[in-house]
Amino acid sequence: MITVEQLQHAITQRVNTYNRVDCPVAHRATQTCELLDSQNQILAQSIASPFTVPRQNLSAMDGYAIAHNSDTAKDSTIEIIGESQAGSPYIGDIQIGQGVRIFTGAVVPVECDTVIIQENTNFADIRTSIDKSQPYLITLSKSAELDRNIRKQGEEIESGEVLLTAGKRLNPADISLLANLGIDKVQVYRPLTIGVLATGDELVALGGQLDSLAQIYNSNTPTLKSLLSRLPVVIHDYGIIADNLEQTTTAVTKAMHDCDVLISTAGVSVGDYDFLTTVIEQLGQINHYKVAMKPGKPFVFGELNKDINKPVLYFGLPGNPLSTVVGTLQFVIPALWQMSGVSASEQPMQLTVPAMLKTDIRKSVGRTDFQRGVLSRNEQGHYQVECFSKQDSHRIKQLSRANCFIVLEQESGNVTSGITVDVQPFPWLHI
Repeated sequence: MITVEQLQHAITQRVNTYNRVDCPVAHRATQTCELLDSQNQILAQSIASPFTVPRQNLSAMDGYAIAHNSDTAKDSTIEIIGESQAGSPYIGDIQIGQGVRIFTGAVVPVECDTVIIQENTNFADIRTSIDKSQPYLITLSKSAELDRNIRKQGEEIESGEVLLTAGKRLNPADISLLANLGIDKVQVYRPLTIGVLATGDELVALGGQLDSLAQIYNSNTPTLKSLLSRLPVVIHDYGIIADNLEQTTTAVTKAMHDCDVLISTAGVSVGDYDFLTTVIEQLGQINHYKVAMKPGKPFVFGELNKDINKPVLYFGLPGNPLSTVVGTLQFVIPALWQMSGVSASEQPMQLTVPAMLKTDIRKSVGRTDFQRGVLSRNEQGHYQVECFSKQDSHRIKQLSRANCFIVLEQESGNVTSGITVDVQPFPWLHI
């Protein structure tokens, strides 16, 4: 039985080959995306700046722009002959000994080489008494340094400078950068097509009626769709498949011809009515089966490749809701980000923080445990975590009340309160 770390490594290596050989990222289809819709999309080409930033010398403060070679010593006076506002620059000549009132973000006239902040002048004394339509004098209460308080043209970005490269996962800061450059559309990789299906005669789709006590609602498909909602993917839902070999074969065959990846829930154990592993072996291969973790031991990683021009990667998740969440977070989502064409440095990281355990935990040696807990801060601001007493994988209420997984190493046994443990906060709780 493979360990969690070994399976993560194996999936990463297989996806590397997929991206390089089976379906090279370099040949991936692209599409034009509106900037406002581009968050979490993967950039497919480099973007260079069409102009310098700032485009002109701009004032970094409210104050006075002073002409070159003017006397800027303490107690010297400057004649103010106009104003430069953001969007409305001063037009006219400025002589030595003169300047203009200027505001933050306004264009600094070409004759000026210094901006004196208004706090270093007698501005407070004259602001209510001056007639702005006429030249007026200001007095410096402090000597001014040359070339200060000016945002120089091109000091941040040069024209033609490459700012973003292919493989960048676009985030709000990138959108802000591109909007500042007037770029309203970007080329991104076309989203992966992900097939999802659930198996089990006991399952009823949401909105349906539970006609017997043996039936339950299909919660795993909505859970999967929610977990994958931030990824650049298109999801095809193949519904609920009965515990029948022929129907399972038909559904998987259709999905493998439609999709880049297939994800199933339930049907991957060794029961008499679990047919998915049989179908996967008939239409492709199982690369790894069973992982030493709790919950989620009967996890399947494989691929479908019969009579198609490229392999379709397959993830088979157990049927319990908690197992679906753990397997998706630990294996499926990292693989999908990697397949999307995102560069290695841009792949989302699984946040792990150390926290002091507030409760004893019972654990058997042999599997990595992902136990639900509540992470908080104590009065000193340090992380602490409390574990739920019941950790059965079918308990859905506790998953909703938890905000993290307590990760206990495979060779760890029982752990006692007061020690430090690794905690993975749920990603949907991150700011």
